Amino acid sequence: MLQSNSEGNFESPIKDIKRHEDNLRFLKSQANHLDESILDLQVRLGKYHSKDAANENSGLHPEEESTQQILHQEQSAAGILCKVESYHAIRASNLSLIKDVLGIVATLARVDNDTLSRLLSEYLGLETMLGIVCKTFDGIKALEKYDGDGKIKDIAGLHGLGSSIGRKIDGRFTAFCLEDLRPFAGGFIANDPQKKLALLKPKLPNGKCPSGFLDFVVNMVDLDDRNLFCVTAGGHGLRETLFYNLFSYLQVYKTRADMLSALPCITHGALSLDGGMITKNGLFLLGSRENFEVKFPLITGRSGLSLNYSQIETRIRMLRWEQHNIEQDMLREQQLLDKARAASSGKPQV
Repeated sequence: MLQSNSEGNFESPIKDIKRHEDNLRFLKSQANHLDESILDLQVRLGKYHSKDAANENSGLHPEEESTQQILHQEQSAAGILCKVESYHAIRASNLSLIKDVLGIVATLARVDNDTLSRLLSEYLGLETMLGIVCKTFDGIKALEKYDGDGKIKDIAGLHGLGSSIGRKIDGRFTAFCLEDLRPFAGGFIANDPQKKLALLKPKLPNGKCPSGFLDFVVNMVDLDDRNLFCVTAGGHGLRETLFYNLFSYLQVYKTRADMLSALPCITHGALSLDGGMITKNGLFLLGSRENFEVKFPLITGRSGLSLNYSQIETRIRMLRWEQHNIEQDMLREQQLLDKARAASSGKPQV
């Protein structure tokens, strides 16, 4: 006897329900496995932190010095953010407006000498060094709210947070949205633990690399392992997004003389370790500067930890990215399951 159309139509939603239920069970199993793996790795990291803390001296680490420099910018958005995170940590952990914030530009990289740190601070300028870096546009929107007339709400966002601790943001501030920055389209240097970009060295008309050329700035900043991979939903790290957009093909030379000799192959500006600076073709910054309000920290401390520590941090980052993707898959499967159940019960789908 042939199945009626109604019986056939009923069988299809039942199969759909079972398929989506099976998919959800599988995804939940994967999510639980990832949770356990991340927890195990975090326990191992905790042991490294304990050893590191036992060996610390009483002096400020370079990262802490950078934070103190930012805190001195009391009326800046970055200064307010740092104050809340430094002195109101419990409160900060519950603030939805900063959950998407990755950090302040000046705290997201390290360099290996004070000269380069000063040069980069001058090249970028204080406003950029104090820029707030968000992962998504939702994070940008959370920083500032507006009323019906387009005026800033002083009681909401970062402005409201400042008011709550007796601080007022003075003027504008810079915020970066990582998901909207166009990443470097090329590859990476093979087997490089810092994921340095595979950039072609500059060449003079005679085909030789200029004397005194050291590297491109984007490859001279040192990043925490957690910022090398999967910072964005697309899997990109900070080097190929934020720092590539800040520095592009900015070159570094040993001396001014080396830099000036290399002018034919400088396309996006250059710096020299004795203070020379070309911000773009034809624009030279002359003179000197001594005072720098905010600088990148130097490579010390955690950057000297064992490779095993770095590998664990990288693994945790990768697992969290997988976890995020699985959560999105689970959400989609649940929505499909709900629709299938509604179809089988004859309820209208919304």
